[in-house]
This record gives sequence, structure tokens and C-alpha cells, in this order.
Amino acid sequence: MKRALMLYLIVGFVFFSLPITAAEKATEAECIAKCKAAATLIQNQGLDAALKQLSDRNGPFVWKDTYVFTIDLDKKTLLAHPIKPALVGKSLIGIKDVNGKMFFAEFINVAKQKGEGWVNYMWPKPGDKKPSPKKTYVYKVPGKPVAVAAGIYE
Repeated sequence: MKRALMLYLIVGFVFFSLPITAAEKATEAECIAKCKAAATLIQNQGLDAALKQLSDRNGPFVWKDTYVFTIDLDKKTLLAHPIKPALVGKSLIGIKDVNGKMFFAEFINVAKQKGEGWVNYMWPKPGDKKPSPKKTYVYKVPGKPVAVAAGIYE
């Protein structure tokens, strides 16, 4: 009985002391750093090679509770989306949040006009139906008609 109780306590301690990565939230600084790293990857390896890495659900551009996705600024389509690859090649230009904000169009405008910046909008968290405040950092890859972006829920 004593041995079983001791084993139960040890297992419980180990289980509850492990970090729960799903609960970890990405930060603004991480979104900026990952987007700039993705842009450097595109510049150094070329778009096609970089898109393979940016599309990898298990790669370095998916972390904590977010990921980097890639936008073709001329065609206004997604080039890479590691979580929902079915969106690749699709234009989301007309998509609106619950307040009518066309945030994908704003991603493109921010990239083209400012080169980088944050876009605030409402979007459901994974598994939720109710929209939550979200913001996405958008960064235009220098010299390319491509932007990379990563978002966080507030």
C-alpha cells in the first residue's frame, strides 16, 4: 500500500510539473522575430525552397500557439499555411471578421504601403465559435512581392 501511494505521488508530481506547451502563448516579439527569420530564409534559399519549410507543420515556423504563413502580394493568395494547407493558392481578400473588417486585404495593404505592421481583428480561437481579439504581424520580404505573417490572440 505504501509503495503504491509513493508511486502515485511520484507520477502525479512528474505529470503536473511538466510544462504544458499548448498553454504557452507566443509573444509579439516572437512573431516579429519569426517573420523576419522567414523573410531571410526566402531571400537566402529562394521562395520555392523556403515555402517547403514554411509549410511544415512540425517545422521551426510553428511554435507555441501560432505559426508563420505566407502571402503573394500580387496575386493576393496564400503561398504557405502550415496548419491549413488547403488554403494555399486561395484568395482570402474578401474575408471579413464579425465587425466587417476585411483583415486579409489589410494584411496586403500594410505590407505594400508600410512594409510591416500589426493588423487587429476579431477571429475565433481554434475550437471556439465566439470571436476573440487577435492581432497579426505582417512583414514584406524586401525585394519580393511576398509577405510573411504571424498572429496572436490578445
